[in-house]
Amino acid sequence: MVAKLMTTAVVVYNLGGPDGPDDVRPFLFNLFNDPMIIGAPAPIRWLLAQMISRRRAPIAREIYAHIGGGSPLLANTRAQADALEAVLNTGGDQTYKCFVAMRYWHPMADAVLGEVMAAKPDRIVLLPLYPQFSTTTVGSMMRVWEQSTRKRKLDIPVTALCCYPTDPGFIDAVTGLLSGALKGVSRDTSNLRVLFSAHGLPKQIVEGGDPYQSQVEQTAAAVMKNLPENKGQDLDWLCCYQSRVGPLEWIGPSTDDEIERAGADGKSVVIVPIAFVSEHSETLVELDIEYRELADEAGVAEYIRVPTVGTAPAFIDGLADLVRANIAAGCDICSGDANASGGRVCADEWSKCPVMKAG
Repeated sequence: MVAKLMTTAVVVYNLGGPDGPDDVRPFLFNLFNDPMIIGAPAPIRWLLAQMISRRRAPIAREIYAHIGGGSPLLANTRAQADALEAVLNTGGDQTYKCFVAMRYWHPMADAVLGEVMAAKPDRIVLLPLYPQFSTTTVGSMMRVWEQSTRKRKLDIPVTALCCYPTDPGFIDAVTGLLSGALKGVSRDTSNLRVLFSAHGLPKQIVEGGDPYQSQVEQTAAAVMKNLPENKGQDLDWLCCYQSRVGPLEWIGPSTDDEIERAGADGKSVVIVPIAFVSEHSETLVELDIEYRELADEAGVAEYIRVPTVGTAPAFIDGLADLVRANIAAGCDICSGDANASGGRVCADEWSKCPVMKAG
């Protein structure tokens, strides 16, 4: 008799996005009705989400009109999940099946959990496509996942990755793409500035102990350390933050301010989307269209945008290593690179890091 192979369901998840123009407002409502985004009591949050989504929908529809009316994030995430499944099932004595879940639009966590349970795997691994942890992204998905598991009385073992800001596969993939972009720069690198652009957060969230900004900075520093073009040189680079909305003070510096400053300094710009792993509205519209126009207005000589890692082999191989390491460690939440065995990568000051301190 042939022994049954151990089967692992890997739930790959991301933010999600509207499929078409009619989905924009409900998608925005789901986003702003999340208590991890707006921390007001439920009735007030519901009203605020209705108001904000109604006001923002026309602007968002204009943004999505540039890319066909809807978000490509689901298709891109499915391509990443398919690539990961193929790598995981290459050799070995286990079987893997990857599922895709989205936080604010379909397929949502509860529906995907139903599909996973119907497949009857021996265990489940939750894998974020957010390299850096935030309570507003990974923390939010974990909250709704746990609600669904209680409702459905899940009895399958679950482990989860919370982040991988310096995972070698991820860093190698970003480094390779950045290195390729630098080869296309026509000016001397002394007249160049590399901007690592990440989605911003309200400052009060970071001041409350969210490690996201610290992890973004870890990622950028790891890429620059790994970059061949930076060996023995001192390339000009910094982290900056995009996509600010609302009246709250956000972490900085802002990407648009840094583009304008680069123009004033006579610098060319190479912009790296360091917290996004697949193309969507914030890369295809905000970075490629809006910020490129801003760069032209600011007198930036060259504006080069580095692609997201997508299905780059180094990135997918790194994710596969993280999944296998997660299973081997058997931990509920792990972070860092594949050799971290669940160790905490955040300094003690980041109290919202979900990984307990050793000892």
